Amino acid sequence: MNFFLYLTNLIVPFLILSIITYGLLMKTNVYDNFIKGAKSGFLTVIKIMPTLIGLMVAVGILRASGFLDMISSIIGNFSKLIGFPGELIPLSIVKMFSSSAATGLLLDIYKKFGTDSRLGLIASISMSCTETIFYTMSVYFMTAKIKKTRYTLTGALISTLAGLIASVFLAGMIVLS
Repeated sequence: MNFFLYLTNLIVPFLILSIITYGLLMKTNVYDNFIKGAKSGFLTVIKIMPTLIGLMVAVGILRASGFLDMISSIIGNFSKLIGFPGELIPLSIVKMFSSSAATGLLLDIYKKFGTDSRLGLIASISMSCTETIFYTMSVYFMTAKIKKTRYTLTGALISTLAGLIASVFLAGMIVLS
């Protein structure tokens, strides 16, 4: 176990050193490229800031108003029939918009049900195998100036559903073992 802890502490410095070494071997100006990339990243952050703020405010309003609890009780009646706990509906919905807000809901689930409970396990696995669909689409498509998204939303929703199904299945496997 100590070996893995030691290894994980070395991965990031090794990666940074590898990139710098490769850049020097290719005779590129590593520092200037780093500055250009940092400037470009900063400008991207400034461009997406209104979207970020809007998403955070919207999720906060939905959570504080009790709308998510209402949706949870309605959809939860049907989702329990297929094995998905209704208590995780708000987490699944919010995760599609904001990962940080979903993390707050995840912590609430841990406090209420425990991290090793079936709900805690399903929530943990679903957080790692689903994506912030609407945030990612708005940021990436806005940055790349894409107007026609084609089948992106459909594909992302299907993959999120697959991730949620997998999380129930995998958590069931963990609980059984």
